[in-house]
Amino acid sequence: MICLRISRTVAVGCALLLSTACGGGYRTRVLDSPATASLKPHQKPYTVNGQRYTPLASHQGFVQKGLASWYGRKFHGRKTSNGEIYNMYAMTAAHKTLPLGTSVRVHNLANGRQTVVRVNDRGPFIQGRIIDLSYTAADKLGVVGPGTAPVKIEALGFQGQDSAGRTVYRMVASDQVESYAVQVASFSSDANAQRLAAELRSRFGSANVYRSLINGSNYFRVRVGKYSSLDAAESAKLAIEDNGFSNCFVVAME
Repeated sequence: MICLRISRTVAVGCALLLSTACGGGYRTRVLDSPATASLKPHQKPYTVNGQRYTPLASHQGFVQKGLASWYGRKFHGRKTSNGEIYNMYAMTAAHKTLPLGTSVRVHNLANGRQTVVRVNDRGPFIQGRIIDLSYTAADKLGVVGPGTAPVKIEALGFQGQDSAGRTVYRMVASDQVESYAVQVASFSSDANAQRLAAELRSRFGSANVYRSLINGSNYFRVRVGKYSSLDAAESAKLAIEDNGFSNCFVVAME
């Protein structure tokens, strides 16, 4: 098994990770920039041995087929990419791009077994493998013996409970702020940011400039709207891009 351990302390501009990929010999970097400064380290693009991976902003509609593998005692007790401690007996998994915390249903296509795991780590970084299962999850699916198995994975969402105590899956985690905006650009000049915000305000009704201090330098991020759902923000992003503003992305508001 090869999994990425992403450091939570990252300097601006392609910072080297403080830890290396499990298994040794893997070069890992988080691709940081002013445009992604508001994202958590594990939400930012990263590279492993020069291969770039971009974490998804949403799990919605995600389905994938490929090989599942598993990892066990060697990594038991180590930190995962979201800062949790890996427990080989918990129902967890590593995935390269799904939002951390997402629950996925894993179908073993070789024997028909299926189970649900929660993604809390990054990996695997071996060609053809799409998910690394904890020991217990792999055991339930019959993957421990052969080591790998062909699977189909379907993202369900963030697990919670309804008022009757039944398990439900939501678009966002219950502890996340359900307020979103579309970031259009980031400037080192407040004047330039204000000019763009004024133009966006005239077109879309709401746009603001947010100042952030990064390594002693000010950056001014221009964001449109304040949306109560990720779906609404994603729709707004498409509309803004259709009006000629490229490279926009959705951010969660604090």
